[in-house]
Amino acid sequence: MYIHEHNNWTDFHWKSDDIALLLDEVTREQGKLYGRLSSLGFDSQLQAMAENLTHDVVYSSEIEGIQLNADEVRSSIARRLGLENIKYTTPSHYVDAVVAVMLEATEHYGLMLTKQKLCAWQSAFFPTGFSEGSQIEIGKYRTHEEHVVSGYLGRERIHYIAPSPERVEEEMEHFIEWFNSEKPISPVIRSAIAHFWFVSIHPFEDGNGRLARILGDMFLARGDKSRFRFYNISSEINRDKNHYYQILERIQHGDGDITEWLVWYLKTLLAAIQEANTLVSTTLNKSFFWMHVASIPLTERQTYTLNLFLDGYEAKITSKAWAALNKCSKDTAIRDIQDLLKKGILREDIPNAKRPSYSIYYGSDSDVLASLFSNVSIKEEGTDSYLVATYKSSTPIHERILKLDAERYITGDLPLEHLLNKYCAYLSNMY
Repeated sequence: MYIHEHNNWTDFHWKSDDIALLLDEVTREQGKLYGRLSSLGFDSQLQAMAENLTHDVVYSSEIEGIQLNADEVRSSIARRLGLENIKYTTPSHYVDAVVAVMLEATEHYGLMLTKQKLCAWQSAFFPTGFSEGSQIEIGKYRTHEEHVVSGYLGRERIHYIAPSPERVEEEMEHFIEWFNSEKPISPVIRSAIAHFWFVSIHPFEDGNGRLARILGDMFLARGDKSRFRFYNISSEINRDKNHYYQILERIQHGDGDITEWLVWYLKTLLAAIQEANTLVSTTLNKSFFWMHVASIPLTERQTYTLNLFLDGYEAKITSKAWAALNKCSKDTAIRDIQDLLKKGILREDIPNAKRPSYSIYYGSDSDVLASLFSNVSIKEEGTDSYLVATYKSSTPIHERILKLDAERYITGDLPLEHLLNKYCAYLSNMY
């Protein structure tokens, strides 16, 4: 029996004690994130938002098996946000349309939701009227049965059968009325409910998952009272799509108790906020660096390559890597690097090494910075590496770092002061 076959099926209920601590933790982490963001200038906030929205659009589509070009998405978002100093790639009309939907929903999070708006958003996902080679109904609610299936033709497994097409109009009127109403429920919980409720109605022939995640984002924006979106749940769902679909299926076969869904949603959202903190650290460090070198003349090639490494390009800075990235001669790369060494922008990792490598100097005295840390260690969590330490005897530090940097530090190829300078220089400007 499916959840929508119960009377009053949308009278969802849950065990408050099972989610209370998680909800408190999400709220705390949201506050910490926005506290850190307050130290960023407006342009840096826009850059962080653009990167987050890029991940949101790309991964929300990838969950549905649709691969978008991240550079096209980033360019479309950057242009719409008015960002400069971005290497633009001309986006397709499709990418532009998908980005427009996301920005309209999150920038105008307080506007009333309507059937017309939902239909327009769904149409934007399918400008040709086709999905995976098949013509579909666009810009209107579905007029046929909708089965969620997996497996090969002839051996399909039915996971869920949505409400009949005759019920969709009424079900959606009820959903939209709830969405636009004021309820004494946490916006985070309403985000989770909106996501589950919408995808369970499955009002359109295709695009329901992406729209459900967008509607969830709208409630999160309402809760944050900000059009600036710095975290997204899509990238975390995409890490473990199978678990996402399994949870949905179990609750869609239930009696309206959505506790398990809420617990999963809150844990996933918590991971998303923690991921956003990594992005914010990168943005803070990058902003700190460019403030430090603002008056130093650099060539276009030097600026481009420094930005690559500042954004997390995973490689040692060597003359060989520099030449490969810029398609220039090794002699040109050496001249570029020597110039940056003289200007104090790069530093040798190991002096007089046979095959020298370099680290970017972010502007905070490396030796002084290192002296402020204690209990420094590298920890592996899942597939990621983290720099764990205590700053000034009281502030816990937990920064995700590149695998390569973790390995280099452990083997003695990357000095501690260079590691801390790369990932924690922003602290000099905050504490």
